[in-house]
Amino acid sequence: QVQLVESGGGLVQPGGSLRLSCAASGSILSINAMGWYRQPPGKQRELVATITSGGSTNYADSVKGRFSISRDNAKKTVYLQMNSLKPEDTAVYYCNAKRVLTRETMHLEVWGQGTQVTVSS
Repeated sequence: QVQLVESGGGLVQPGGSLRLSCAASGSILSINAMGWYRQPPGKQRELVATITSGGSTNYADSVKGRFSISRDNAKKTVYLQMNSLKPEDTAVYYCNAKRVLTRETMHLEVWGQGTQVTVSS
């Protein structure tokens, strides 16, 4: 069984920074893409950023230049460094992993349970 566990959320003032982490556990052999999505209050879940096993990244236009995604393949962990945070960044942030190969099977997509990020003065 594969699990994604997020950490690092919380309350921060506008202009501040937070760093989210997401660690994958289980009998994992490889993970293709990992990423972060978010769901603002009353809105649908949206893409924030993704990163492939080779390090190629993709960002939502709303976070380009402010957020940075990275991963440590050996630790099976993905990070999201969020700078210059705005109130509109307030959301539940979810970790996502695509094409997770384990000794038993291939999981096409796995989600974490989410971590709350609130940007407010």
